[in-house]
Amino acid sequence: MKKMDIEGAIFDVDGTLLDSMGYWEHLGDEYLLSRQLQPPENLANLLASMTLLEAAEYFKKHYGITDEAEEMIKDFDQLMAGHYREEIPEKEGVRQVLEDLQKRQIPMYIATATQRSMVEAALKRTGLDRYFQGMITCQEAGESKRNPLIYQIARERLGTKKEKTAVFEDAVFAAQTAKKDGFFLVGIYDIWEPQPELLKKTADIYLKTWSEWK
Repeated sequence: MKKMDIEGAIFDVDGTLLDSMGYWEHLGDEYLLSRQLQPPENLANLLASMTLLEAAEYFKKHYGITDEAEEMIKDFDQLMAGHYREEIPEKEGVRQVLEDLQKRQIPMYIATATQRSMVEAALKRTGLDRYFQGMITCQEAGESKRNPLIYQIARERLGTKKEKTAVFEDAVFAAQTAKKDGFFLVGIYDIWEPQPELLKKTADIYLKTWSEWK
């Protein structure tokens, strides 16, 4: 299938619509500094494979923080919520793609692992919210993006055929999930994805920048 045959589109948010992955990458540093603690230079690498709960337990163990892990996660969320509300920008060139799809009357939906309130704040501030019919989060779906359920729910709400529905993703693991389930996959490069070549291999269309969508 070619992109001109797309009848529906499902968009990831972080690293796809929004240039936000760097904020998540440096959340650990930001949190420790907010507690007047000095983060090590390699903290981002140490935390890369951890959940927020695991990161909280790591900080408790190595930095003597006595707060409950659940309270620490609330602090993480508060820091990130401020970024979504006030400063995280849209990815360069993405608005033109959304305009193109809208002009072609292709319905669009959001599928994200991030909290709904954070995403809604950023999309409202940037004005990107007007392009989308709705949103589904991993929390609402009850599954991570290692399971295709979130994409299936989004497609059902769009009312489009799976093979005619494009999923736009920057993360390899999520892209592989959507592709394996039969969606048309558009991979978008993000500097924070460590395996861009694998994403390129997985995708039906691979974009180094959004401006390549023509």
